[in-house]
Amino acid sequence: MKNFLLLLILVNAIVIAFPNKNTNKILHLKKINLEIKIDGVIENLWSTADSAYNFFQLDPYYGQKPSVETIAKVLADEEALYCIMICYDHPDKLQINAGMLDWFTGDIVSIMLDTFNDKQTAYKFAVNASGVLADSRLLDDGRNRDYSWDGIWFASTKIYDWGYVVEMKIPFKSIKYDKNLSEWGIDFDRWRSHTREDIYWCEYEKNEGMRISKFGKLIFDDFKPIQTGLNLEIFPVGLAKTKYLGNNKYKIDPDAGLDVFYNPSEKLTFQFTANPDFAQIEADPFNFNISRYEPYFRERRPFFTQGNEVFNPSGKQRNSGFYSPLELFYSRRVGKLLPDGQEVPLIFGTKAFGRIEDWEYGGFMAMTGEVNYKDDEENLVEQKAFFGAGRIKKRILDNSSLGVLIVGKQTKDNTYGVIDIDGALRGSDWQLAYQFARSFDNSKGDYAFSAGFNQMTNSWGNLFRIRAIGKDFNIKQIGFVPWTGTLNSLLLTGPRFYYENGSINNMFLYFGPVIDYEEADLFTDYGAVLGFNMQFRSGWGYEINSSFAKSKDEGVEYNSYSVNFSSWFDISQKWDANIWSGYEHTYNFSREYLSFYSWFGIDAEWKPFDILEVGSSYEMFIEGNPDNKIEDITYNARPFFSLTPFNNLNLRVYVDNVFVRSINRIERIIAGFLFSWNFAPKSWIYLAINEIRDRSDEYDSNNNLLPNRMHTTDRAGVFKIKYLYYF
Repeated sequence: MKNFLLLLILVNAIVIAFPNKNTNKILHLKKINLEIKIDGVIENLWSTADSAYNFFQLDPYYGQKPSVETIAKVLADEEALYCIMICYDHPDKLQINAGMLDWFTGDIVSIMLDTFNDKQTAYKFAVNASGVLADSRLLDDGRNRDYSWDGIWFASTKIYDWGYVVEMKIPFKSIKYDKNLSEWGIDFDRWRSHTREDIYWCEYEKNEGMRISKFGKLIFDDFKPIQTGLNLEIFPVGLAKTKYLGNNKYKIDPDAGLDVFYNPSEKLTFQFTANPDFAQIEADPFNFNISRYEPYFRERRPFFTQGNEVFNPSGKQRNSGFYSPLELFYSRRVGKLLPDGQEVPLIFGTKAFGRIEDWEYGGFMAMTGEVNYKDDEENLVEQKAFFGAGRIKKRILDNSSLGVLIVGKQTKDNTYGVIDIDGALRGSDWQLAYQFARSFDNSKGDYAFSAGFNQMTNSWGNLFRIRAIGKDFNIKQIGFVPWTGTLNSLLLTGPRFYYENGSINNMFLYFGPVIDYEEADLFTDYGAVLGFNMQFRSGWGYEINSSFAKSKDEGVEYNSYSVNFSSWFDISQKWDANIWSGYEHTYNFSREYLSFYSWFGIDAEWKPFDILEVGSSYEMFIEGNPDNKIEDITYNARPFFSLTPFNNLNLRVYVDNVFVRSINRIERIIAGFLFSWNFAPKSWIYLAINEIRDRSDEYDSNNNLLPNRMHTTDRAGVFKIKYLYYF
């Protein structure tokens, strides 16, 4: 305990030793008595506002004067905060693309507000040059983001012969804040697509990027915001589903649901859903898996994604996949899909989350219904269940956190649960995250631990992660931790090189040891990793790494090795692409032998017009055999086109097909169409049509197995209307 306290004192001393460079970045928020018309026109009233100028270039030429001028101003009345951003530029250099809420490209501006002045969390409101909106919550001092958060706010843009203007209106009742504060943290961001310039009002370190703890100050001169209204959002949902039953027969199910959001105070939110529709707009992408562990699919359902950050253990970083905390609450276990394709019905679900001073808290509860289903011709029952989760987290040492998470599932016969203690110690250029967990599976249980350290200075990088899972740590009913009975650790370190000018932006050479223990083999793998990453100012880069280890799987000892390559291209306003490939000598658990395994993939998108985007992903998976020859190759292609004739209305068509070389035929095809229209704030119309064809077993009317052929296994249509009533 004494050593831990000394560490906390040291962390605090380090933070004090590196003061905020933006102490002179101060804006005074003046109150006005007239409402501003949001139209992109610079009214005379804006001349009374305090101005933010002399923006700072973070990328691609760190610290150099931006090539364009930007001015930002803020005003407020009793109801809302107003922002205007005046962006000077040549009209021919602007990228003005149509788009959807939270999904657009082009020239972009944003305002970021730390409304609790906690230096850890903030709102981000962004608008592109065509007037499309995006909003998110910035978390963990800017290291992570929650794009599922949607606010009710308004914006408009106007193009001039000298650039463009963005005006925004952010009602105070659409955000949470501490009404006792006399100042908030604030910053502005502008992305200039033509030169790939990322410029901010505040100054940040190149190796860190944007940090909420280094925001400037927005000072309230003669007033403080006062939240008004009931702050109640009611979403009636109307549904019409069509399901293909086979033999040209369909089943049509009209239905209805209800979603409710209620903020009784600026620090508390209630969320409720009844009879929600969780039909997937798109099927989960094809996953090729030769490991012994189940694949992971991300959550897509809005009820679970919105506000879910409160239930996530600390430590995840948006721009780095190096360390992720154990996902103890995996919401796809609630209302899950069963082996025969049925969906466990979610009867109701509710959440509550908020904050009191330095404390954040949250609670979740849901009930699912009982379902009879089949798995490999065996009749089984998914029992009615209650799910629950509780979370508290406290800010410590100004910019660090400590929290507790409890998750559980209760049926009439079984009790499942997990309790977790987690936290993160942070400096501006480093983070140490950790978690300790204990599972409960009726009378059984076990422990799990993970930790991750990340430090990136201007001249050196240090990365470390460790994960240890007990053999009886079973939370498959509530979380995603399939690696029971394992220990894995990786340490990477190496020099970084930054260049003030020239085509190369930075390079990172890294190396280090890896240890991997699996109780299933009673063997510890020892190995090493060597890699190199290079970033160019033009918008492309690449990374190559290799690993070597002494390994054992299924009783077979062998020398494992791998080589991985990836490259990314974002050098044009019209197209971007990613390429990846790899080769490894490893154990193939799907075929139960040792051999080589290789893969190649490419993902490319092209924007021939401002309203049209076309592209495709393509992957091939090459499996070897013990004779070191190719056993089989599986191909997966996913072409699409997306048409946005005007902002917030989109038509998307995609095809996902799987081809297997050994049988020289397509094994699966998924075709989908989606019409989506965000016709008012938080109000949508959806029309989705999906069809799945594969070569699964097929029987005639006498239950005789038919010859293998491609046939329709699922065809479904969903028409959905969601409308917001806001009080």
